[in-house]
Amino acid sequence: MTQVDAPARESISRTYDLIRSYIRRTPCLETRAEDFGLTSAPLHFKLELLQHSGSFKARGAFTNLLTRDVPAPGVVAASGGNHGVAVAYAAQKLGVPARIFIPTITSPSKVARLHAYGAQVSIVGERYADALEVSEIWATETGAVSIHAYDQPETLLGQGTLGLEWENQEPDLDTLLIAVGGGGLIGGVAGWYRGRVKIVGVEPLAAPTLFKALEAGCPVDAEAGGVAADSLAPRRVGELMFPLAQQFIERVVLVTDDAILEAQRALWNMLRIAPEPGGAAAFSALLSGAYRPSQGERIGVLVCGGNPATMDFAR
Repeated sequence: MTQVDAPARESISRTYDLIRSYIRRTPCLETRAEDFGLTSAPLHFKLELLQHSGSFKARGAFTNLLTRDVPAPGVVAASGGNHGVAVAYAAQKLGVPARIFIPTITSPSKVARLHAYGAQVSIVGERYADALEVSEIWATETGAVSIHAYDQPETLLGQGTLGLEWENQEPDLDTLLIAVGGGGLIGGVAGWYRGRVKIVGVEPLAAPTLFKALEAGCPVDAEAGGVAADSLAPRRVGELMFPLAQQFIERVVLVTDDAILEAQRALWNMLRIAPEPGGAAAFSALLSGAYRPSQGERIGVLVCGGNPATMDFAR
């Protein structure tokens, strides 16, 4: 079994070599800021919504399954949706049983994908934290390997491979805008860059988990609601990513639900990509003015998830 440590560039590089045949090297797209009514330098979108299973979560899922001993009961995960979908996808590809616990807020489209990937699905509680509590009991009782959505070394390493890949594709960016839920993604990416670019976290005003943690100096409970609650509202950020956030994340900005939905519509109207609300959150910081770049600042925007509920984007 491959030994994994806290996110370090060497560990992330080894992880990328391990999982690269199982994931997609998702594309980057440069577009004019003027297309969106903005005046900054050209925008650079990393389209991680085109990843297997519809989000960056596939990176962490495959890292867990390929670096840990999995017993006969298989794996178990709690998720608002995307993490569970990714674990189910990876488990199906590797022939491993998967049990996924999700809350009632999980969108029907994500529930359908879980079933399509062959997972056993249990719906418990109203929020991610409720599903996590029950999943941990089930793991203890059955001996299944628990795959945490963000607060686990393997998960952080897997998400960190996105940073490695992005830098190889676009080495001259000044700033990255990244949505924050539990912090596994932004923590892993921060673990790769380690201060060599400015990283700005973007959170819903209705779920300011990292924002409140940085204010308090440690992870604390925060509100867990809003339009992106099934992907960006875990109640509190992970303990493992928090030191990385303190060192390498320049700041966190907050965006309203209306701003997230407007960014979702704009990405569909201009680029014909269909992110879920959490996937559009990073761009909403630019579109709403929550983050205002300096003249000529080269901005990278991560579109991290593409499992929206069926909806009319023109509405």
